[in-house]
Amino acid sequence: MPVIASFVYRNGRRGEPLTVDGTPPLLEGHDFAWIGLHEPVPSEIEGLAATYGLHQLAVEDALKAHQVPKVEVYGDQLFVIAKTAHLEGDKIRYGETAIFVGRQHIITVRHGSARAHTDLRSQLEASPQLLSQGPDYVLHAILDFIVDGYLPVVQEIEDKVLKMEKHMLASFLEREQIRRLFRLRRQLILFGRILGPMSDVTGKLVHLDLPCIDENVRPFFRDVHDHVSRVEGMVGGLREVITSVFEASNLLEQQRQGAITRQLAAWAAILAVPTAIAGIYGMNFENMPELSTRYGYYVVIAVIAALCGILYYRFKRTGWL
Repeated sequence: MPVIASFVYRNGRRGEPLTVDGTPPLLEGHDFAWIGLHEPVPSEIEGLAATYGLHQLAVEDALKAHQVPKVEVYGDQLFVIAKTAHLEGDKIRYGETAIFVGRQHIITVRHGSARAHTDLRSQLEASPQLLSQGPDYVLHAILDFIVDGYLPVVQEIEDKVLKMEKHMLASFLEREQIRRLFRLRRQLILFGRILGPMSDVTGKLVHLDLPCIDENVRPFFRDVHDHVSRVEGMVGGLREVITSVFEASNLLEQQRQGAITRQLAAWAAILAVPTAIAGIYGMNFENMPELSTRYGYYVVIAVIAALCGILYYRFKRTGWL
């Protein structure tokens, strides 16, 4: 069933359950109805639209589930779309929550969200004094619940990046690890495209004069806006960390290649000494006086050893070996 929960709240306390296809309940004062739907079909939301006067354009947006976060005003009602996020492997999956807010009703329509509002509803019902403030406070609680779900996503990606950074300092990054870094960076870029509109949504709820939003609830929306800004800062910093890990990996790889190249060059220079001397005395000339010297062989060996020893000492001293 798409209806997860549907109740009347009187003075902040849960009252009688509601049927979504019936007549609206009799509400007085700060009483309001809170209805939660999960992936409804059009026929299932038409009754709610007629009962609570939901605008047709807002209903269409709530059913499409491919909208960017936004705030829209339809008469004396407010329509908010927020994006949820959770991590599956190295990929951030997104859901969508559409929220209809009136003076005496709040209706949520969830699509693809991995986190239900059941625990949130129970938490709010445990604080009747806050819940009695009305649907605008429930809107704040839902947005805060959604934004709080962003932080574990960023922290988990951060842990993965830090592990690869530690591995990079010890050895080369393999091709698959480099590909993984770019996949994570791409996920963060796409996540940033969600955080920007979400920041606009919370900013509007803080600063604009909107229907159904009382002045005493605005500080709560300011807190949500601060949370979004914090996550935005973490995402931006994490993207820079990924870039620096890749750049540092390239620098370390170049450094290691340079060290290997210097070692090969040093050994080649050392081996060039006996090669050159052996090449000279390997020529087939008849008139080579050294060939008839009694101790010429030992002298040549000693010269080769001395020259190779000097070269080895010099290369070792300069750090090439």
